Amino acid sequence: MKLCSACLLGINCRYNGKTKPSKKVLELAKKEVLIPVCPEILGGLEIPRDPFEQKGDKVFSQDGEDFTKQFEIGAEKVLEIAKKYNIKEAILKQRSPSCGCGQIYDGTFSGKVIEGDGVTTKLLKKNKIKIITEEEL
Repeated sequence: MKLCSACLLGINCRYNGKTKPSKKVLELAKKEVLIPVCPEILGGLEIPRDPFEQKGDKVFSQDGEDFTKQFEIGAEKVLEIAKKYNIKEAILKQRSPSCGCGQIYDGTFSGKVIEGDGVTTKLLKKNKIKIITEEEL
């Protein structure tokens, strides 16, 4: 059993109201239990919503509003789910300000990618949960 970014399983929860299904993730879901999570929704954000990017330890909307607290709340809720089900691994959406692992957008909304982890990824890693991106499957 693993946690999985809900958008990778075909659930329309991304900022733009769309999904980002991964064929590899969908194939894995036929063989293994994958628990869908969306930290941004769990943090109280709506669908659709403005795009967000990280700048340092903060998360901002394109107009500069600070949404760090919502991202932290969502990350904590994902961690609660992981602990409740004794989850040791998660498959998360690469480059997301929540779920990115090793790569995130740089906070300028220019499409530039930098090294870094999303808010949820950081918290899960800190709690010894292995993160795999859909690109690494």
